[in-house]
Amino acid sequence: MPQTADDMDAVAVRTWCSLALEALGREREAIDAINVYPVADGDTGTNLYLTVESATQAVEAVFAAHETGGTVPATADAVRAMAHGALIGARGNSGTILAQLLRGMAGVLADGHDADRLRRALAVAAAAARQAVAHPVEGTVLTVATAAAEAAARTEDGAGTTEVARAAYEGARTALEATPGQLAVLGRAGVVDAGGRGLVTVLGALVEAVCGQAPERRRTAVPILQVPDDCAEADAEGGPAFEVIYLLEATDDAVDRLRTRLDRLGDSLVVVGGDGLWNVHVHVDDAGGAVEAGVEAGRPYRIRITHFGADRVHPHAEPVQRAVVVLVPGDGLRDLCKEAGATTVLARPGEPPASGELVDAILRAHAREVVLLPNDAELRHTAAAAAEQARAQGVRVALIPTRAAVQGIAALAVHEPDRSFDEDVVAMTAAAGATRYAELAVAERQSWTMAGICQAGDVLGLIDGDVAVIGGDVPRTARDVLDRMLAAGGELVTLVLGEDVPDSLADALEEHVREGYLAVDTVVYRGGRQSAPLLIGVE
Repeated sequence: MPQTADDMDAVAVRTWCSLALEALGREREAIDAINVYPVADGDTGTNLYLTVESATQAVEAVFAAHETGGTVPATADAVRAMAHGALIGARGNSGTILAQLLRGMAGVLADGHDADRLRRALAVAAAAARQAVAHPVEGTVLTVATAAAEAAARTEDGAGTTEVARAAYEGARTALEATPGQLAVLGRAGVVDAGGRGLVTVLGALVEAVCGQAPERRRTAVPILQVPDDCAEADAEGGPAFEVIYLLEATDDAVDRLRTRLDRLGDSLVVVGGDGLWNVHVHVDDAGGAVEAGVEAGRPYRIRITHFGADRVHPHAEPVQRAVVVLVPGDGLRDLCKEAGATTVLARPGEPPASGELVDAILRAHAREVVLLPNDAELRHTAAAAAEQARAQGVRVALIPTRAAVQGIAALAVHEPDRSFDEDVVAMTAAAGATRYAELAVAERQSWTMAGICQAGDVLGLIDGDVAVIGGDVPRTARDVLDRMLAAGGELVTLVLGEDVPDSLADALEEHVREGYLAVDTVVYRGGRQSAPLLIGVE
C-alpha cells in the first residue's frame, strides 16, 4: 500500500523504490524508444529499470532482516541500502547518474527525513550528479535534476514533505519539456531526453510514496524543433565502439587519476560512488585500456563491455522469429553459445543475475519467440519471473528448466528455428532431460554429505546435484564420477574445463572413456572462469 504519512521515513523509502520500479517497468519500452543521446542504443529505460531494481532489492533485504524481530529499520539504514543497491547495480550512462542522485539524497536523508531535509537532499543530489559527469551537458537528466532541486528550494518554509516532493516533480517535468530546445539531437528527433523522462518517472513515484496519490500524468507532445547548430550533442556516427562499466574498489586519489586517464580515452565518462567503492562508466574505442586503467587504480570487478554495433539492437529493428537466451557460468561457454546464435547472460560465481537483467536479455534478443535456458536450479525462480515479465510485453517465452550448463548445451545443440515453436521446445526439453550432469567442487569445511563425511580440501563429485564421490584429487575423482554416470549407459560425454584446469586432464579423461566405454564420444570445451573446475554431462 502507498505510504500516506507526510514523511520520508524507512517505509516511505521502501514504498518509493517499489513504486519507481513498477512505474519504470510500465514506461521502460517508451523511454527506450526515445533514447537518442548520448548514444542511440535504445536502452535508457531498461538501464534505469535495472538500476532501481537493484536498489529495491537492497532495501527489501534490510526490511527482511528486521521481520523476525517485528521491527522496522531506521531511515538511515533504508536510504543507505537504496543508495548502495543502486550503485552496485547501475547500468548505462543514465543508470549511473541516477545512482549518484540517490546516493546524494541518501547522504542527507540518513540524518533526518523532514521536508527541509528533502529540499537539501535534492540539491545535494543534483550537485553530486554534475560532479560525477566529466563534461556535463544541458538538456539532459542533469538539467532535469537541477530544475527539480531548484523548484523544491522555492517552496515555503512551512511546506510539508508532500509539497516539496510535488514541487520537485513539477519542476522536473517542466524542465523535461524544454530539453529539445537545449540539445540539438533531441530537437531534430522530436523527443525529450530519455534519462530526464526516467527521472521524472522516479520523482512521480516519490510523490505517490509520501502522499499516497500519484501525480497526474500528461502526455508531452514535442515538435521537431529548429535549434542552433552550436548546441552540444553526441556524434551519432563514428562515436566510440564500446561501453565499459565496472565496479571499482579504490581510494579517492586513485579515482581522481582514473578520471583523468579515462577522459583522455573516451567520452560519456561518469564515475560515481565513494567510501572506497565506485561505479565507472565510459564509452571508448579501447575497451582493454579502460579496464587496464581500472586495474591500475584499484580492484575492478563485475566488468561489462558492450559493443554498440554488435550487441545492441535498436528498438525499431525488424524482429527475428525466434531466439534462445542462455545463462552461462563462464566466458568460454558464453563464446560457444554466441557462436551458436544464442543471446547470453553471464552468471558469475556469487553474482547471480537479477530478473531484470534476464528481461533485458530477452528483449535484446529482439525476437517474437524466445527459449530461456537458466542452466542452474537456483536460478529457476528468477528465470520464471523474467519470463513472465517478458510475456507481459508481448514476447512468447518458453522456459526450459535446465539445471546445469551441460544440459543447456545439449538443448542448444538440437535447436531448430525453422520448425514450429512447440516442436522446438519439446526437442530441446527432451535433449536437456536426457543429459545427466555432474560437477567437481572443493570442500571448504568438514561436513556430512550423501557420500559420507568430507574434510576441508576434499574434492567432491556431485552428480545431479548430490555429492556422490569424495576424493583426494581432481583426476581420480573425475574418473570415479564418469564411471558412475556411464554405468547407466551413454553416447556422448561433455567436459567443460575451468580456467585453471590443464588440458592434460581432458586428454586423460578422454582416454579413460575411449578405453572403458566403446562407442561413447567425448567433446571438450573451455569454460573459462567458472565456479567448478570441471563440469560433466552424459547424454
